[in-house]
Amino acid sequence: MLVIEGISKQFDRHPLLQDVRLRVAPGEILGLLGPSGCGKTTLLRIIAGLEPPDAGRVVLNGTDITRTAPHRRRIGMMFQDYALFPHKTVLQNVAYGLERLGLKQTEVQRQAVEMLERVGLAGFEARPVSALSGGEQQRVALARSLAPNPAVLLLDEPLGSLDRSLRERLMLELRRILKAVGATAISVTHDQAEAFALSDRVAVLQDRHLAQVAVPEQLYLRPANAEVARFLGFSNLLPARVRSAQAIETVLGTILLEASAHRPGESVTLLIRPDGGRLVTAAADPGEFPLILEGTVQERLFQGPFYRLALALDDGSLLVFQLPLQPSPPPVGSRTRIAVSRQALHLMKKE
Repeated sequence: MLVIEGISKQFDRHPLLQDVRLRVAPGEILGLLGPSGCGKTTLLRIIAGLEPPDAGRVVLNGTDITRTAPHRRRIGMMFQDYALFPHKTVLQNVAYGLERLGLKQTEVQRQAVEMLERVGLAGFEARPVSALSGGEQQRVALARSLAPNPAVLLLDEPLGSLDRSLRERLMLELRRILKAVGATAISVTHDQAEAFALSDRVAVLQDRHLAQVAVPEQLYLRPANAEVARFLGFSNLLPARVRSAQAIETVLGTILLEASAHRPGESVTLLIRPDGGRLVTAAADPGEFPLILEGTVQERLFQGPFYRLALALDDGSLLVFQLPLQPSPPPVGSRTRIAVSRQALHLMKKE
């Protein structure tokens, strides 16, 4: 439905986006993930027609809309601050876009009421938006954006102004609503949990380029490079060299690991995911746990569903793990051994 072809943009001769290419399928929710200042919102504004690109095209349903005026694109946009009209009621806010389409008032009323029902706000029509909670205002903004039936809906940090507990609850509700109406959407965020929960696919924008586009599970399990891995919060990254198709050499020694995607002698980066560690309480199966680490506990933090444990190895490396609550990890200063599962090890190209 939506094709982004080679979009580039710079401000004051400083490149912000370079040759960005994306395809969004009908009914797909694409999460656009990246650190602050990486160009996510600028890309959204280019798609909406609020910023002209320096190069590239925006194609919607086979039509080049790069130079089309924003109000003629059939692209809706929902902002982080919602931009609701404080002097209007809930119904009047949702009806605004429908009225701009020139529909009869009876049809405007019908469609606005129907959309409020879809977002769970039936009966709220006469309320002033200033009397609503943050979550209710978010749903009014969503209803107003969806009411004109846009071909694509753009969401700029749609949950960013909400507190954490409300945000975690509404991210699933937002996905349910978008899927119920069959919306094609792009949602910008810097929060990976939000992107994973909301999106069918996630595009990671870093250093002016798209670093990786993948379904959430693949992005988490198989980040494309160390830059993506670090943005996802992974810190256990070690330099390595491919010894053979089934082994790599690291500062931790030789690790038997599938490496056939890389050539022998190639320098690579080994990711050790923190969720793959277990305390060694008995003999570990080398087939399942090809890496056994021994070191001193430098940090031990209870974080609800798991313990965060930082293990200082004898070679100076510091690795962080998320360990199960049972068995309880040893205290700070203790020597301990951690077995790392094969599924938690991932090879990436060297930076």
